[in-house]
Amino acid sequence: MDMSKLRSFYKEAMRVLRITKKPSKDEYISIVKVTGLGCIVIGLIGFTVFLLSQLI
Repeated sequence: MDMSKLRSFYKEAMRVLRITKKPSKDEYISIVKVTGLGCIVIGLIGFTVFLLSQLI
């Protein structure tokens, strides 16, 4: 990788870091709830498939 590509990547990464912000407490709690719900749903689907495979 030459220096111009590395420098370009660095500039782009710094630009992204400048425009991002820390989520508020309410935003963070919403993200945790949605992620947890998604994990539970995927787990239930996997458990259902496991039970069906054991019964067949």
